Amino acid sequence: MQFLCIGVNEFADDITKHITNELQQLKTDKINYSITNEVNSSGSTSIICSVNEDKIFSKKSARPFDILRVHVSNALADYIINKYEEKLINRVININYCYFSPNEKKEILNLALRIIRNGDKSFFDSLFQMRRRNVIVRKLLDYFDGSNNLILDGFVNFRLKDYIKDLEEIVDEAVDDFLMQREYREFIRLLRYFVDVQEPKFNIVHVMIDCEGKYLLLDESKREITHECIQEFVNEVSEGEINCDDLLVSSLITLAPKKIVIHDVIQFRNKELLETIKNVFSGKVVICSECDMCEIDKVKSLNKT
Repeated sequence: MQFLCIGVNEFADDITKHITNELQQLKTDKINYSITNEVNSSGSTSIICSVNEDKIFSKKSARPFDILRVHVSNALADYIINKYEEKLINRVININYCYFSPNEKKEILNLALRIIRNGDKSFFDSLFQMRRRNVIVRKLLDYFDGSNNLILDGFVNFRLKDYIKDLEEIVDEAVDDFLMQREYREFIRLLRYFVDVQEPKFNIVHVMIDCEGKYLLLDESKREITHECIQEFVNEVSEGEINCDDLLVSSLITLAPKKIVIHDVIQFRNKELLETIKNVFSGKVVICSECDMCEIDKVKSLNKT
């Protein structure tokens, strides 16, 4: 009889269930195993996973105890990721970025969790998830090569330096995202202020975009006002420095219309620009895609192509 002993201070039943579910696979290999919990005088629990090796196995076949170690390591790796990861990220934030406020730290934590749980469902993030898990499994197997007794909290805190380094990199990325988002919010707040202090020059401004990506502005009578709106900005910069997106936002802020109607929105290649306009002119933007102006714009685009 050979065994592994995992010492835990809390959630022993949860960890035992996690390991038991993983070890169910051993039944198909006809490996006899058992799991028992022993509580000592201090209240800590030892989870003992044992396996019989009464049979003689050939050199080519894996020993039941080696198979047991692999399955227990997989189970513990999944448990560490599910139960310890958020606490470890919080610890990294509090140590490395102690100067942020509690609310800011909470926002950074949420961003880090979104990254680490592959909120964007990207292929490379999935590979990164697999790598983190494999790091833990490998460390557990290395540890079990030299000892059958493991204290889970101590292992996580002192034996997973590579894994924690990965978490630190994720926190760094989350902080970068947080700072960019904060900078964007401050930028939007400033633009909203400019809009609020402007006297509206038009009740309605229609925004259209052609197949070349150029913006057209029309007043409520559907008279084109593009040239007169952007000319003052064009005069201030050289031709090579002109950015159509910046010109559109600057023009709309100067006009400060009570309502903005954006036509044929599918033509907007810069989706971030569209979101910026919505945020700056909150409650004043209408997205249109089925009016006569939209149809005319579609026909013009098709004719040019």
